[in-house]
Amino acid sequence: MPENIIQIDQNLLETRLDRLITEKMTQILNAMLDAEADEITGAARYERSGGRKAYRAGHYERKLTAKAGRLELKVPKLKGALFESAVIERYRRREQSVEESLIDMYLAGVSTRQVDDISQLLWGDRMPSQTLSDKLKRIYGEIDQWRTRPLESEYPYVFVDGVWHKRSWGGHVENVSVLVAIGINAEGHREVIGVTEGMREDSASWEQFFRGMIERGLKGVRLVVGDRFGDRCAGLVATVGSMLPKAKYQRCMVHFMRNVLSKVPPIHREWASAALKAVFAMESRESALDKAEQVAAEMRSRRLRAAANCLREGVGETTTYLLDEFPDGHRRRIRTNNMIERLNREIRRRTRVVGGFPDGNSALMLVCARIRYVTANEWSTRRYLDMSRFDDNLVEAN
Repeated sequence: MPENIIQIDQNLLETRLDRLITEKMTQILNAMLDAEADEITGAARYERSGGRKAYRAGHYERKLTAKAGRLELKVPKLKGALFESAVIERYRRREQSVEESLIDMYLAGVSTRQVDDISQLLWGDRMPSQTLSDKLKRIYGEIDQWRTRPLESEYPYVFVDGVWHKRSWGGHVENVSVLVAIGINAEGHREVIGVTEGMREDSASWEQFFRGMIERGLKGVRLVVGDRFGDRCAGLVATVGSMLPKAKYQRCMVHFMRNVLSKVPPIHREWASAALKAVFAMESRESALDKAEQVAAEMRSRRLRAAANCLREGVGETTTYLLDEFPDGHRRRIRTNNMIERLNREIRRRTRVVGGFPDGNSALMLVCARIRYVTANEWSTRRYLDMSRFDDNLVEAN
């Protein structure tokens, strides 16, 4: 390589720049602290003045973690006056932006131990898990206000589901669920309208969940989309019928197909899968029900009685999306619960890091924080459905 070409050690350059920035920030803050001390005492260091109000008595060292690194500050001590600094809050050991960055890491899915390690690596100072928990209490207060906020818009479509996690209950660890509801408002935008601990995802839990949303202003619901696998969510349908009399229930098509196929032996599964897809490819509800009856009859002829019975029992509530009151352009998105399933995967990804929770509130707050973090982008600002023809379809259907 020619000798006249300048070579730069990038790592060494960045290290020296970081050190230089830290040193300059330390000098600037120490100079500001000295200026504050001069103002309080009424005289500069070693200055003779008749208007002096206090005297300097040395200083004490204090460390402050900032984005520029770990700063070694010299805080003045005074005789005859109390030194109150506007530059550094009393007892503060970290810059506000550093604490916010660490909290954002935690809410984004980083465990408390990893937050501690990253803090040590980037700023040379650790943040213990207990300290992080104390800082999160303020965030949790804001999250709880968001969770219980009034619902001012109408939500023609509501998607509901539960995500399971482990928590301490009655002295032992067991699985409980967090119920989540996403509403599509009158402008076609998505919005998380309800999050609560659902205990066992039974009828009482669903009833309490919907009652809470109705008390907060939930209205205008025409379709509730959910998963009804086995008896676990059997209370959901009854709750929708009793508490939202104008709304209909749509069982998730994907979960329903999986439920039917779970009763089909592998040798028949490829045929059964194609047959079920043909049912939901129909353009009207009547044709879909007729096709489902044909498929069920063929299943019986192949000695697949359990699958045929499952198909006949559930196809009615799984084809609600084909009713005339729902626009054709909405059907592909309202026939499944995939939207809320993707959100649940993000929740599980975060709660899996924690493992078991000590109580229900800590689990609920972390789930809400994760939901707000994931949805604080174009997820909620981008229009999900064109609602311009929805009212016309309702008028025609009625």
